[in-house]
Amino acid sequence: MDVVLREVRDTDLPVFFAHSTDPEGLRMAAFTAKDPSDRARFQEHWARIRQDPAIIVRTVIGADDEIVGHASVYGPPEEREVTYWIGRPYWGRGAATAALRELLRLAPERPVHARAAADNLGSLHVLRKCGFVITGQERDFANARGEEIDEVLLTLRD
Repeated sequence: MDVVLREVRDTDLPVFFAHSTDPEGLRMAAFTAKDPSDRARFQEHWARIRQDPAIIVRTVIGADDEIVGHASVYGPPEEREVTYWIGRPYWGRGAATAALRELLRLAPERPVHARAAADNLGSLHVLRKCGFVITGQERDFANARGEEIDEVLLTLRD
């Protein structure tokens, strides 16, 4: 799937909110807000992200200008981390891989880190396709699942 990354617009946020409240998306992401349905907290979170010049955040656009999701890089230079959320209708179509590759072109600093629930095989596959290698594993509380789960840590060095 071909995608384009563009600056986030106010009109993108309702789509992001819908994605972030999808039950299956929440289960896969695992490490989410305590209450994903809290629209006020969601709006505050996005206001902070969009005002921080150190964060590169983009809307992922697919065919016919449809909003597919979002992707970002954040954190101090030596601890930069990527994150992305692709709406469920676009899973398995290459959108996450294409978006992450484009995002990494916008943020050439290395290393870059990522993390994913150990059972999120789709996201782990995307990260490996983009050159990330597994560098560790942790166990942490996943709000979306209400329990501790295994999390895989990955790093892109070049």
